[in-house]
Amino acid sequence: MPDQMELVALFALGFFTLLVAGVFQAFSDFVMAGLKRACPSAGAEVMQHINRTVIRSVFVVSLLAIAPLSAALAFYAAFNMEGSSRALTISAAVIYIPAVFLVTAAANVPRNERLDKMAAYSNEGRDYWAVYLREWTGWNHVRTLGSAATGAVYMLAAITL
Repeated sequence: MPDQMELVALFALGFFTLLVAGVFQAFSDFVMAGLKRACPSAGAEVMQHINRTVIRSVFVVSLLAIAPLSAALAFYAAFNMEGSSRALTISAAVIYIPAVFLVTAAANVPRNERLDKMAAYSNEGRDYWAVYLREWTGWNHVRTLGSAATGAVYMLAAITL
């Protein structure tokens, strides 16, 4: 891959990863806080609709695509790049895959699936909503920091290329 292609790949991954971080930040900063202010059943129902809608979004495509693209670029960097740009490119994948991709798969998605199976206006749904808010948002903070750090590292890698 010529240097121009490396630069484009690093900036593109950095850009899309920072967009993902922005969506996560919005949820951590005000979406979940707004849902928490609603009555528990209404908050749970709205989150169920959000979760059902997000699955068919460009956001999820980006979130999922960044992991294999990061792994592929890290593999490429290990053999074809030098110095700090190589180290930063590999570091970006090392941050993103566990802190964003795996946290999403192991922490946030199972909570979404559990919430989706409940009737929002049932006692079970209302009771779980308080747990869901705390746990899901906590893990979302991890994803926010992980994707923001990854995006910053990709941008640094591009700058140092």
